[in-house]
Amino acid sequence: MRSRFLPWLGALVMALALLPVPVLGQASGAVGKTRKPAVAKTNEAWTTPLTRDGQPDLQGIWLSNSATPLERPLELKGRQFLTDDEVAELKKRAERIFARPDSDYAAGDSPFLSALSNSPIYKNPIGATGGSGEMIEREFDRRTSLIVDPPDGRIPPMTPEGQRRQAEGLAKSLLVPHAPPRGPEDLSNYLRCITYGVPRLGGNFGAGHYSYYQIVQTPGYVVLFMEAIHDARIIPLDGRPHLPATVRTWNGDSRGRWEGQTLVVDTTNFSPNSSFMGAAENLHLVERFTRVAADEIDQQITLDDPTTWTKPWTAMLRLKPTTDRIYEFACHEGNLPVMGILRAARAEENTTPKR
Repeated sequence: MRSRFLPWLGALVMALALLPVPVLGQASGAVGKTRKPAVAKTNEAWTTPLTRDGQPDLQGIWLSNSATPLERPLELKGRQFLTDDEVAELKKRAERIFARPDSDYAAGDSPFLSALSNSPIYKNPIGATGGSGEMIEREFDRRTSLIVDPPDGRIPPMTPEGQRRQAEGLAKSLLVPHAPPRGPEDLSNYLRCITYGVPRLGGNFGAGHYSYYQIVQTPGYVVLFMEAIHDARIIPLDGRPHLPATVRTWNGDSRGRWEGQTLVVDTTNFSPNSSFMGAAENLHLVERFTRVAADEIDQQITLDDPTTWTKPWTAMLRLKPTTDRIYEFACHEGNLPVMGILRAARAEENTTPKR
C-alpha cells in the first residue's frame, strides 16, 4: 500500500535516513552465519526492447524500495551477500517488529538494522513518527549494502569541510540542537518543499532509498520524473556541453549519452544551496541506467566531490516496474508545518528570559 503521509513527515524521515541508526544488539538466528551465497540467476535469452528511434527502452513507472542499507553494517563486515536463509529470517523478523502497533514508522536503513539486531520493537531515536501500520513495503535481498565501491560497502571518510556542511544540513532539518530559525531560509530545502535533491539516495519519503520514477524517452531527450515534489529532470542527449559554471540549479545540470545499452547521465553545476549529505556546488554525479531484465533497471550512482569525501564512491539501486500511478504531490501548497515551525520559534524567543 502506498504511503499517504503528510509532506513534513517525508522531509523529516529523509534527513533521518542520513543519520546512523544504532544496532540494539548482536544478531542471532540465521543472520550472522557465514555461508556461501546462492548464485544469482540471469535470463540470458532476454534482450532489451528498443524505442522507435532504436534506443534501449527504459520507459515506464519504476519503484525503488530496497530494504538494503546504504552502508554495510559492521556486523556484516567482509560479507557482500547474505544467504537465502538469512534473507528469509530478516523478512520474518521485520514482519514481527513492524506488525506491532507500538513500533514507530521506520525510514532509511532502520527496517534492515532493526531486523538484523532482532530488536523486539522499533522506536525512532528522534521521537515518534507515527504507527508502523503505515509502513511502505520494503524488498529484502541478499545484498548487505547499496554501496558497491569502496568494496567495504562504506562511505569514504568526509573532509572537515564536508562534515561542517553536513552538520549545517542536519540543523536545517531540525534534527540536532540549534538556534530558532529566523526565517524559511534557515530550514532545509525539503522542509520548504523546494526539492528532495539529486540523487535520490540516502533517505526520502518513507525509506532510505524509496522513490517512484517515471522515465519518458523522445528522440534527443530523456525525462526522469520523480513523484516527490514533482522534480522533472529533462536530459538532452545531443552532446551539448554543460551550462557555464556561473549558472547553478537546485538539481544540477544533466547531460545524457548512450554507451551501448546503458544510459549515462552526467550532472554538474549544482547550486551552493543544494544539499546532498554535505555536498553542494562541487558535486559531480554520474548515473548509469541499464535495463538488465524485463522487470529490472540497475541504476549505478557515482558521487565525486573532493571537498566533501576523500574519494569517490558508488551505490547501486535496483528499479522494479510497478502498475502504481504517480499522483499529485502537493507539498508546497498549504505548507503548514513551515508556518508552525516559525511560529514556534517566535514563541520560544518571546518566552526565553532576556539576560
